[in-house]
Amino acid sequence: MKSSRAALAAALGLGTALSLTAVPASAAPAQADRLLASIAAYSGSAADQANTRAFFEAVMESALSKQRATGAQAVTVVYDASRAPSFATEISRSAQIWNSSVSNVRLVSGSNADFRYYEGNDSRGSYASTDGRGNGYIFLDYRQNQVYNSTRVTSHETGHVLGLRDNYSGPCSELMSGGGPGPSCTNAYPNAAERSRVNQIWSYGLSAFQKESAAKAR
Repeated sequence: MKSSRAALAAALGLGTALSLTAVPASAAPAQADRLLASIAAYSGSAADQANTRAFFEAVMESALSKQRATGAQAVTVVYDASRAPSFATEISRSAQIWNSSVSNVRLVSGSNADFRYYEGNDSRGSYASTDGRGNGYIFLDYRQNQVYNSTRVTSHETGHVLGLRDNYSGPCSELMSGGGPGPSCTNAYPNAAERSRVNQIWSYGLSAFQKESAAKAR
């Protein structure tokens, strides 16, 4: 999961002209090579934990800042899926999965987003990234999503937004094992340990934010 402003700019330039269709049998060797590269990326060869962590921290800071005005027990993380129209169903399903799995953070679609989804082609496959200045996004790669279960890919990448790290050596029942178990794995749900971890992360984050706010108010 590499951080790259150039990759984001390229994604924006792709627009919606491409669709989520199978790669034709007559695809050029270069296309086949890119497909294999995207598969490898989802299997962990392009993982960048420091960048993933920075993305999560940026999203949490943004969401917690908005939470101050509401006083809600659960933190709401707002996402914008308008730049990934081919994956509208998968993104919506991913949000439903996470919202039914954890209680301390909720994903909703809306304006003034904390992060965005983009779509296109990238040799690294799908990834979560940040530009290092508080702006984060999830990139969903067409070819990778033709090989792996698309809802699992989307739910996995969204897991990074919520603070989870990759563990490609894990079983299919572990969402953050990503492409490790192979394309036959279609599980898009976090397991009990992952659900507990997300709840702990966001409970701690909310508590720390409230303490910091109280201290500033004195």
